Amino acid sequence: MSGCAHLDTITVTELPPEVDGCEDCLRDGGVWLHLRICLECGHVGCCDDSPGKHASGHARAEDHPLIRSLEPGETWSWCFVDELGMVIPQITGSTRIPPSPMLS
Repeated sequence: MSGCAHLDTITVTELPPEVDGCEDCLRDGGVWLHLRICLECGHVGCCDDSPGKHASGHARAEDHPLIRSLEPGETWSWCFVDELGMVIPQITGSTRIPPSPMLS
């Protein structure tokens, strides 16, 4: 198994203390299920089980390959290019997130 070739794109190493939700859903009036953060620019998007699929859409549009889950208790990251899940130890902190509008 090979490793991720995009770890050098990481600029976000400390998670924000709190987010309001998926930036795109909040702007467009959409709903999200789970939240992800781009490890290159900090954009907060929703997962692919959400109607907007904004995290993967952001990754494609901006060529930002790595995300990390913002869900409580989850520490995994994903590289869209290498299609590889991993834990990146240098990403620290935890983020308070609002409840999913899809589960309300």
